Amino acid sequence: MDEDQGPSHIAPHAMPKRTIGDRVTGFTRTLAHTFLTKEGWLGDYDYGFLFRPNLPFMRKINKPAVFFGLNDRMPVLLALILGFQHSLAMLAGIITPPIILAGGGGANFTAEHSQYLVSSALIVSGLLSCIQIARFRILKTPYYIGTGLISVVGISFSIIPVATGTFNQMYANGMCPTAADGTRLPCPDGYGAILGTAAVCALFEVLLSFLPPKYMLRMFPPIVTGPTVMLIGISLIQSGFQNWAGGSGSCAAANPLPEYVVCPNVGAPHALPWGSAEYLGLGFLVFVTIIFCERFGSPIMKSTSVILGLLVGCIVAAACGYFDRTSIDAAPVASFMWVHTFKLTVYGPLVLPLLAVYLVCACEAVGDITATCDVSRLEVEGEIYESRVQGGVLADGINGILAALCTITPMTTFAQNNGVIALTRCANRTAGFCCCFFLIIMGVFSKFAASLVAIPASVIGGMTTFLFTSVAVSGIAIITRGVPFNRRNRFVLTAGLALGYGATLVPTYFATFFTYKGDNKSLQGFLNAIELIMETGFAVTALFTMFLNLVIPYEFEDIDDQTVEGLPTGVALSKEGAAAGMVAEKGSFSASGVGSDDIRPVEGGPGKTVKEA
Repeated sequence: MDEDQGPSHIAPHAMPKRTIGDRVTGFTRTLAHTFLTKEGWLGDYDYGFLFRPNLPFMRKINKPAVFFGLNDRMPVLLALILGFQHSLAMLAGIITPPIILAGGGGANFTAEHSQYLVSSALIVSGLLSCIQIARFRILKTPYYIGTGLISVVGISFSIIPVATGTFNQMYANGMCPTAADGTRLPCPDGYGAILGTAAVCALFEVLLSFLPPKYMLRMFPPIVTGPTVMLIGISLIQSGFQNWAGGSGSCAAANPLPEYVVCPNVGAPHALPWGSAEYLGLGFLVFVTIIFCERFGSPIMKSTSVILGLLVGCIVAAACGYFDRTSIDAAPVASFMWVHTFKLTVYGPLVLPLLAVYLVCACEAVGDITATCDVSRLEVEGEIYESRVQGGVLADGINGILAALCTITPMTTFAQNNGVIALTRCANRTAGFCCCFFLIIMGVFSKFAASLVAIPASVIGGMTTFLFTSVAVSGIAIITRGVPFNRRNRFVLTAGLALGYGATLVPTYFATFFTYKGDNKSLQGFLNAIELIMETGFAVTALFTMFLNLVIPYEFEDIDDQTVEGLPTGVALSKEGAAAGMVAEKGSFSASGVGSDDIRPVEGGPGKTVKEA
């Protein structure tokens, strides 16, 4: 039973009517017990469970920790610890997009603007996560805003390849300024155009949220969402690996300008040529630390391994003189949203790619919400579950609009926190609200954001390469768990990935397809939009696999005696569902978004055939 349904009663149970005074008295007593007693602060939780490392010579404890449900009462200290753990788990994912979009591959902002974007990203993530966690019902309607789960939000990675491609186009057509020697100058108007277009296109995801979830799942089955999410990760690995070697900006070019013969530039402390052994070693140190934490770390170390790897890399980089303190010293003590603003406009060629981005965000949200319900021990079917999906996608769309108005690119539901819930056995919303509190605090103190922006590119690269690859692996997990590998589905995947991989590996292949050179700006903008779509690998794959999945009929002889591995007992693959590449609604189904690796079979084992089910 879903915890929101409340207790069941065998017979009618009349409750005495409570007055306002009774409610105030009860609330006061609860508050006093929570904050003024040892039980309220500490409880009887085994705190050692969170910090006990997994070393070979240590005795393993098989007794599981207590599970905190959605609305269970939990100690204040534990809520703060787990909330801080959640915030650390998502920190790397939040700061990475603004650092990349403000860097050499994006808007080429100054350190001051980069620090502002990182601070604002943390604040906006904390505020908008509260919307998802709180869950509001729209007055006099059956619709909700938010999931009511620990569904935290951060900046979508899917915007990065689209935005970097858009900046390349803007610099090429003169919308963004360049110096006489070809060096790209800061482009705040281009960034404002991305924000304005994102705010308008977010209405598309708002409209999608009012579709019944079962129809949404049929439109975006795992055979569509899996390769799409995989290519998002693959397309980002290049920038992560370039940073690992020293930087992804001008210093990574084959023939860099004199100012960029070393990375990040000739005036930086301890600057070295791109690809130097020192840079590669720093990134490798971060990478090895992440692996070490996963193998030997305690539950809290495993869920924050990426941040611990970043911390170790920063310590070594600081000791070796790679840090530039200038921007940290110049940063103000505190910051907030709208300290810097950008002129909001709509950039026509970006409309179609951003619609594809919000389509992907909706798909990711469905999968992430399903995974969160599963690890939170709540239902993954039925009316309440569907209302959570509807509310989560609607909140995602509304958050996209609010984020743009707060100078941040599109937000989406994060999957990293599902792993934290599974590890710590805490699905309590109190921990979620504490997570939001810590994110806002991190963002307000801009010295913290300045320190993150000052981290050497090779340290960032070691962390982001791992992070982006985990996105690609999540896409692979969606495919393997939700797509039967029969001849028809292999063909759809092959055709879709052929175009997607091609566009990812050779992103300029479509640049000379259109030869129009006239003065019709509307036509030119439309052609630029098509070019941007065709040069964005994950968008091409999403559209083409969706089309092929609808038009290519399923070969029924492949269904009849087919064994579908990895599905829970009671889950059948219907012929209609198989034709759509999805699991039928009879039982718990596979997720269709990032984080599907956190979904576990509800009961029973694999190997159930369609006839047996």
